[in-house]
Amino acid sequence: MIKSIGLLTSKDHLTHEQFMKHWVEIHAPLAHAVPGLRRYVQSHIVAERTRSDIPTTAVDVDGIAELWYDDREAMDRAMASAQSKALHADGALFIGRIKSFIVEEKVIVSAAGGGTADERAR
Repeated sequence: MIKSIGLLTSKDHLTHEQFMKHWVEIHAPLAHAVPGLRRYVQSHIVAERTRSDIPTTAVDVDGIAELWYDDREAMDRAMASAQSKALHADGALFIGRIKSFIVEEKVIVSAAGGGTADERAR
C-alpha cells in the first residue's frame, strides 16, 4: 500500500468551521467515486501537542488528508481519472495551502495481536 498525505490549510476567507463543513459534507463524498482509492481518512485537528525539549515547526494546519492506494501505479491511474480531477477542482475551492507527501508506511507497533504486521505474517 502507498498513500498520499496532505497537510491542509483553509482559504483565508473561511473560518475553520466553514473549512471543515465543506471538507466533510461536500468534498469527502466526491472521493467515493475515485477509482482505485482504497481508503480516505480525514484527520481533524483538535489541539496542538508541544514538547518542551524540541522546538515546534511553524505550520498552520486545519486538517490532514490521507488517500490510500494499492501501489504507485494505481495512484497514478486514479489521479488521471475524471473523478480525481473533480475532487482536486473542489479542493481548490476551500483549501488555501497544501503540503503533500507520498509515503510508504513501516509498522513499528501494532495494537492487534502484538508485534508488527510483518512479524505476525510469518
